[in-house]
Amino acid sequence: MEKYSIVPPYRADENRYSAMPYRRCGNSGLKLSAVSLGLWHNFGTYDQYETNRAIVRRAFDLGITVYDLANNYGPPAGSAEETFGRLMKEDMHPYRDEMVITTKAGFGMWPGPYGNYGSRKYLLASLDQSLKRMGLDYVDIFYHHCMDPETPLEETMGALAHAVKSGKALYVGISNYSAQKAQEAAKILESMGIHCLICQSRYSLLDTSAEKEGLFDVLENCSMGATAYSPLAQGLLTGKYNNGIPTDSRAASDSVFLKKDNITPEVISKVMALGKIAQRRGQTTAQLALSWVLHKKCMASVIIGASRVTQLEENVGAVNNLDFTEKEISEINKIIQ
Repeated sequence: MEKYSIVPPYRADENRYSAMPYRRCGNSGLKLSAVSLGLWHNFGTYDQYETNRAIVRRAFDLGITVYDLANNYGPPAGSAEETFGRLMKEDMHPYRDEMVITTKAGFGMWPGPYGNYGSRKYLLASLDQSLKRMGLDYVDIFYHHCMDPETPLEETMGALAHAVKSGKALYVGISNYSAQKAQEAAKILESMGIHCLICQSRYSLLDTSAEKEGLFDVLENCSMGATAYSPLAQGLLTGKYNNGIPTDSRAASDSVFLKKDNITPEVISKVMALGKIAQRRGQTTAQLALSWVLHKKCMASVIIGASRVTQLEENVGAVNNLDFTEKEISEINKIIQ
């Protein structure tokens, strides 16, 4: 029999909703915590379970209600959902109705021709597998994780609509879609009687391409909310690389997401300039970066990752200062352009 460490039963903080802002997601009745917890890099079986457990407990106590997963999160793929399923069983199940749990499918998950992209067969099979791994009857939001250039968009959106109508998802969304495809997807789902709730995209002070390409305008026109991942540019916007590459950092490892070549003198100069503005605002550079994302009109929530509780607490502190003066906005725009 597997032996688990002895941890006191979890009881959520009674004041958990006092400090976190909650934002309506597009034209819907659903409000999301301004900060979501992403379980991308740090919740696989290769990481320490008790650290993950402490982070999720603290996140909930801080008012975070949104937990962002995908079928391929880990590593290895599927393990983040398995870890989260164990956390739900051992700690969080009394609070299920206070949580917005999301998952996604789109990237490669299993061998053969049916294990990725956007076919009805893949998406619905993947959703069933995700529910089983997490021990859930339904997810709150089911996303198509990436555009599929081969499958008809009508088929992909039909699978999302079926997920809602079958009761396995309460809402559906899209991720990593272009502005044009997001608009098409929203119209197709609307014709099926389903509202496309949300679009998840990469967005940060160092990568504003989604906004420049017109995605945010499309989301507003389609009454969809937005949520951003990688708001700290894989750690660049924390300032940890300002004086070189730490030996224990992501860039120093074999990470496919942040390469040493990405850490240029030009980028570091921008981060250091942003850090000066953050200091004047009484924030860390990371908090400034998160506040900036959240000041966008369509942004319902920003997704953060955490490898330790103190890091989580620092980042959530961004919600204490979400307002910018016109002078600050002008200064920041000059830095990041």
